[in-house]
Amino acid sequence: MNSEPREIISGPSEPSPCPPSGAGSFRKSKILVIDDEPVNAELLETILADSEYQNVKAITDSRIALELCRTFEPDLVLLDLMMPFVDGFAILDALGSKPPWGSLPVMVLTADENEETRVRALNAGANDFILKPFDLAEVLRRIERLLALRQQRVQCDSHGTST
Repeated sequence: MNSEPREIISGPSEPSPCPPSGAGSFRKSKILVIDDEPVNAELLETILADSEYQNVKAITDSRIALELCRTFEPDLVLLDLMMPFVDGFAILDALGSKPPWGSLPVMVLTADENEETRVRALNAGANDFILKPFDLAEVLRRIERLLALRQQRVQCDSHGTST
């Protein structure tokens, strides 16, 4: 298990030596929703589609999550923690330990209010943690920030610099 937490998105961002990109470009980013509750998966899909995100996939069977990450190559994962078969912590562990997924941003969306769960998820590699039920505007803004971070990393990697 990766003991170092990934960056947590909150507060103002720092300047970057990498080229900036427009927020509109995020709408083509690939987003993978992993939630065992069909209602939650469909809700997130609808919210993202209504916000003009064009490449969203949602699954309710966590057993196929890693294979779908391999084939879909998402720019962001929205992950529930409490799921049968493979829980969100196992997925976080796998994503954080295998290239190229080490830099893949993951937002945890869970109903588990336990502080230990939050700390464990962040230590396991989650970039952000939001409790259900969530505020729609807040989730969309955090998604945009995580996608900006992802895009900045990709651009920096292609320019030979690091963030």
